[in-house]
Amino acid sequence: MTYLLVLILIGFVVLVHEAGHFAVARAVGIPIKTFSVGFGPRLWSITRGGTEYRLSWIPLGGYVLPQIEDEDEFFRLPVNGRILMSLGGPAANILLTIMLFGLINTSAAGFSLAGAFIQPLSQTYHLLYQMVASLPSLFTQTEQLSGVIGIVAQGSQIVQSNSAFNSMWFTAFMSLNLAVLNLLPIPALDGGKVLLYLLEKLNPRLLKLHLPLALAGWVFIIGLTIYVTAQDIFKYFA
Repeated sequence: MTYLLVLILIGFVVLVHEAGHFAVARAVGIPIKTFSVGFGPRLWSITRGGTEYRLSWIPLGGYVLPQIEDEDEFFRLPVNGRILMSLGGPAANILLTIMLFGLINTSAAGFSLAGAFIQPLSQTYHLLYQMVASLPSLFTQTEQLSGVIGIVAQGSQIVQSNSAFNSMWFTAFMSLNLAVLNLLPIPALDGGKVLLYLLEKLNPRLLKLHLPLALAGWVFIIGLTIYVTAQDIFKYFA
């Protein structure tokens, strides 16, 4: 049962990330065709303001599709708007982490203004600092990397006791972790997209680098996913 809970919590973190992209896109005037809760075939949907709000069969995470016909139309959107849209996902995850730390503090010591609104900022900052400081070691100590299997296995150990408190802490950790990883300057990730958009602002001719670098980024991400999944299988099932 804890494995299912961990999957739901991870899906919630991803959904918040996509909701951040969606909210910022709407705020800067980027039209959104579909905002889906979950993946796979459509289970139910409703259209409001030109956007289809969809509930899909696999209720883990979600996705946002801009209202565009092709890549050229996407790149005709204002660069600043695209940058803000890319940053919206990580920003939403950071905000979720702050809110969860506020709930954790309140659950542990009762409500106070400091515990609910001030300490969470410091707690999020310190956890963020630790995550960023540990990034270089991931490239020299690859055994620390985990895929979905490893995250679910480790997460189930965290949430199985004192589940409400530990579930909030695990969700906060995963939310901030998703923000940090997505801000890495890898073209397939939000940080990489922002970097390419900034280069485009410096010199519009650099727009032609988007496709090859994005493809290279996806090859790297897929290769890394296969590697960590194989490592997890060997670690937990061999």
